[in-house]
Amino acid sequence: MKKIIRKHENSKHCFICGLENDKGLKAEFFETETGELACIFMPSEKYQGYPGVLHGGISAAVLDELIGRAINIEERDKFAMTTSLNLKYKKPVPYGVKLMGIAKITKNTRLLYEGEGTLYDDKGNECISAKGKYMKIP
Repeated sequence: MKKIIRKHENSKHCFICGLENDKGLKAEFFETETGELACIFMPSEKYQGYPGVLHGGISAAVLDELIGRAINIEERDKFAMTTSLNLKYKKPVPYGVKLMGIAKITKNTRLLYEGEGTLYDDKGNECISAKGKYMKIP
């Protein structure tokens, strides 16, 4: 288990983390002592693809947000826009249980950065891995 050192802020209306978005996931993000960003959320059946399985697009959106936010560990005032996101779906992701994602920055330059992340089910199984590239914006 990784030690949490800081909780990242939620927004009001973001689909992934928005606390006032009644259709959103209300995911929470936490910085770990190892310089990674963790995400915890519990999707309901309204986000299903197939019965019992979270829609792949929802999983992709969570990983995109998670990797995109990871820059805030190194540069707290930066936002980013996705330039590419590559995913590997390894196992079906369930809904109705707490899920966790972990992401880290793998390369950081003045204008761009790269990161990778993994989404785990409630039993700790690796379900989806992702690698992304992002452009920094003010």
